[in-house]
Amino acid sequence: MLELKTEGDRLVDVLTALANPHRLRILEALHANGRTYVSQLAREIGISRPLLHLHLRKLEDAGLVTSQLELSEDGKSLNFFQVAPFDVVLTPSTVANAARSLSPSSKTSEPLKG
Repeated sequence: MLELKTEGDRLVDVLTALANPHRLRILEALHANGRTYVSQLAREIGISRPLLHLHLRKLEDAGLVTSQLELSEDGKSLNFFQVAPFDVVLTPSTVANAARSLSPSSKTSEPLKG
């Protein structure tokens, strides 16, 4: 059964995706250059394609990028990525509302360290 994500769960996904320097650089490159295929993006960012795929999957799962698989003229499969439109607003109120909507599976049982 497909579980719909709450506002809080989506915010956690977005913030988790954005909390990595590689993923920030990926978003910057896609924003600056527009739609780009994986091999070109890997060269530009300076990371391996397997590592790039892991980061792109995290960004795509968070709704921050989209992908489209296409065939080149010579028959090669190219996976193009581009930035999805998004707008994240963080205020005490939006964070509190998101926290109240967290699904039970996303709430942590880790004790607070103080």
